[in-house]
Amino acid sequence: MATDAHDGPVPAADGRGQRVLDLLDKAVDSQSLLVRKNIARARQRNPEATPAQVIRNLERMYVSALTGTGAAVGGTAAAPGVGTGVALALSAGETLSSLELSALFALSLAEVHGVPIDEVERRRTIVMGIMLGGSGSATITKVAERTGQHWGRQIVAKVPLETLRQINKVLGRNFITKFGTKQGIIVLGRVAPFGIGAVIGGGANAAMATLAVRAGRRAFGPPPTSWHG
Repeated sequence: MATDAHDGPVPAADGRGQRVLDLLDKAVDSQSLLVRKNIARARQRNPEATPAQVIRNLERMYVSALTGTGAAVGGTAAAPGVGTGVALALSAGETLSSLELSALFALSLAEVHGVPIDEVERRRTIVMGIMLGGSGSATITKVAERTGQHWGRQIVAKVPLETLRQINKVLGRNFITKFGTKQGIIVLGRVAPFGIGAVIGGGANAAMATLAVRAGRRAFGPPPTSWHG
């Protein structure tokens, strides 16, 4: 697993924080291979679909999948004979599922927009930037010392790799703080008894997915009018 983006002084990246970054890297690496299959799935009902139509399908698929995983794990605590410990263990596994789904969504958007995702640093910037939403966008433009809309196209595709490494170090610290805290709250909510956890888990994941969808739209801007390449 590549971890070169996280070398250097990253004080927050120890213990649990480093595990979060390791999970992120695992998700980015594994889902990078599935991007084109994911896009093909979004086009399967209409092979002639425009990029705009495919992006809408990708958004719907992502929100539906992420909401479903949250509700499924949350409902476990209410099942007869299943204790809180089992629900917590399942939530730990679902964290990776959430990361994988989010990585696949972000990288699929980049592919449809024609943004290169062949280098691991660019993939990390895209995934963390979209998952962090507005704060991710602000960090990327500040560190890159560039302004303008749609950082996914204007910055990730064009800035040097060394600049991306600097961006990713800052994003990594923010990612540990925001994602770790959010997941902690969501995990505790999912183990609430009597089916309440299913509502909290599904609702929290739906909210997280909706924010990522909005961030993706801001990152890349309007869909291309035709397929690239």
